[in-house]
Order: sequence, then C-alpha cells, then structure tokens
Amino acid sequence: MANIVQFENVGLRYGPGPETLTDISFTLERGAFHFITGTSGAGKTSLLRLLYLANRPTRGIVRMFDEDVASLPRSRMPLLRRRIGVVFQDFRLLPHLSTYDNVALPLRIAGIAEREVDERLREMLDWVGLSARAGVKPATLSGGEQQRAGIARAVIAQPDLLIADEPTGNVDPDMAKRLMHLFESLNRLGKTVVVATHDHHLMNRVPQAKIMEIDQGRLTNRDDLRRPRARPVRV
Repeated sequence: MANIVQFENVGLRYGPGPETLTDISFTLERGAFHFITGTSGAGKTSLLRLLYLANRPTRGIVRMFDEDVASLPRSRMPLLRRRIGVVFQDFRLLPHLSTYDNVALPLRIAGIAEREVDERLREMLDWVGLSARAGVKPATLSGGEQQRAGIARAVIAQPDLLIADEPTGNVDPDMAKRLMHLFESLNRLGKTVVVATHDHHLMNRVPQAKIMEIDQGRLTNRDDLRRPRARPVRV
C-alpha cells in the first residue's frame, strides 16, 4: 500500500525551550489503522497537531499525500486539510450553528449539492443518535452529544485520513462501540485512521491496528500494550 503520511527525524519546538517532539519517524499507509497512546504531557497532542497540519515541524521532513509540508505554500494548505477529518477532544463546534449545520460544514465547503448534503446528514445524525437534536445549538447539547456531533462532522465527508483525539472519552460504552464500528467501517473503505487513546480495551477491539506509544516526545512501536498482563503465579 502507498504511504500517505511520512515523518522523517521530525522535531517540534515551541519557542526557545527544549524540543517537545524529538526524532519522530514513522509512516502511515493508505488504509492503515493506528492507535497512539502515552501519558499526559508525553507529546500526543503535539504529534496530532502535526498530523492535522495545525503546526509545521521545526526540523525534519513531514510529507502528507506526497506533499512536503514544510515547503507547501499557505494557499495550498486548505486543499490538503480537506482530505483530513479531525475529532477534537474539546469538540470545537461552532456555537452559532445548529448541530445539523455544524456536521454539514465539511460537505458545504467541498461544494456538495444541498440535496445530497441533506441525505447524508440525516443518515449520519441517525447513526450517532442525534436526529432529535439536529436543530439545537451546541450549548444545549451534553458533553457526550457534543462529542458525537464532532465525530459526525469529522467523518461525514469520508476523509482520506481520520484523526481522533480520545473520541470515546465522553460517551457511554454502547455508543463507544458504535463509534469504533464507524471508524472501522471507514477503515475498511480504505481510509487511514489514527486514534489517540488511553483506553486499552478500545485498542483490543481493533486487533489489526498498530500501536505507537509516545514517551517524553519520542515514539516507539508498542503492540505489546494490547496483550493482557500475565497473572502472578502463587507458590
């Protein structure tokens, strides 16, 4: 499979202090599923920000969809970002728009006809259990409902790369299973999925996924994290 993301010896520094990320190297193949895990402050958020093009690297090479991010003109960035769907941990719904209009935003930006927008929106809102909340503003939604709306907005346009930051942190276990099923369905369609999570049960639900652990700004492959710990033997 072709690589759609390539990091080579990437470093990221905010201001004059030490690097937040150091010598990050990995590739994401088209149609791959990856989990990113690590303790709070380890660098997960910074890595995700590079992946969804909120930041450019301080050093090293980041290639996205065969484009060198460091040398890419700002005018080309919006087109590249349209190929990426992001589920933010803090939701980032637009407060002046209804649930319906928040979720519809990527389709309207892409110029999809309004009739098709409506068909796709109704199916998606039904899937995430928000059909009855389509007309309300984000302020009236619960945390779990806002999370579901954010996920629906991220996946509605079927992006080539889906990045989700703790996507099941504010929903109940049944909805978490449904959302992970949605991510797996997109993955089976050939979409690349990256999920940042602390939840080992979640990682165990997708046995084919690769696991990357970030620790103090450095990345390692940690597929052993999905294996159950051995029980101590009594003597």
